[in-house]
Amino acid sequence: MPIAATGELVAEAAAQQRAVAAFNVITLEHAEAVTEGAEAAGSPVILQISENAVAYHRGRPRPLARAAAALAEQAAVPVSLHLDHVQSTGLLHQAVDCGFSSAMFDAARLPYAQNLAATQDAVAWAHERGLWLEAELGEVGGKNGEAPLDAHAPGARTDPGEARAFVEATGVDALAVAVGTSHAMTSRDARIDHGLLAGLRTAVPVPLVLHGSSGASDEELARAVAGGIAKVNIGTALNIALTGAVRDRLARDEQGVDPRRYLAEGRDAMARTVTRLIGVLPQRRPPAA
Repeated sequence: MPIAATGELVAEAAAQQRAVAAFNVITLEHAEAVTEGAEAAGSPVILQISENAVAYHRGRPRPLARAAAALAEQAAVPVSLHLDHVQSTGLLHQAVDCGFSSAMFDAARLPYAQNLAATQDAVAWAHERGLWLEAELGEVGGKNGEAPLDAHAPGARTDPGEARAFVEATGVDALAVAVGTSHAMTSRDARIDHGLLAGLRTAVPVPLVLHGSSGASDEELARAVAGGIAKVNIGTALNIALTGAVRDRLARDEQGVDPRRYLAEGRDAMARTVTRLIGVLPQRRPPAA
């Protein structure tokens, strides 16, 4: 089927009071696993390629993006392509030519005024080209000469009033909020501030995005979606599944040298993880009129 548009998948999920899962992919095996796992779950999915993944591929986004696009076109469920956590405007400006329908522009490391100005410029550029744009806002910090607090630092939180003003001033299509999760967590003990999330959902007129979702338990993720999260970003959980399966295979076959043997097991483990995590997210529908 044709490649889906991220904005449409997120808008549909938000309207139906549910969330679409967005998985970060680093290799072709990641992308294959995500599409296979989503097909098994019978659910739309977003394939995300981050700036860090692009750096891993020698700074070239196009090869992996083209492979992901080919998988999306052949998938039995709607699949979109998203360029994630872009800090470089040079990379952002390659998004459309590489086939992405959306991007997440990340200036959250900057003081509020600089984040606002940079995001305004990114939104203007993106919307002129039909690109859906997500941004991020965490605790501002930077007061009294202190450095800004990264949106995923321990204790970082998004203020509802600032979030509303930020969205109105920038025109972003979605907002990633800091409510207690962190990137690259290998444990699942993050505690989401559901009271804050409720306040953000009331204050912010665009869909909310949860980053660092690998660190939240199944129960926390389900509750976050019920509380207003419309896009759930997952990355580390895939890498844990891949690495664990590869280690197990190599431990059983110390003389093996064919990467297809151990990568196949890693890919299967990631696909099972995708199917399971999609199943955790509530499939809520608004009550019939």
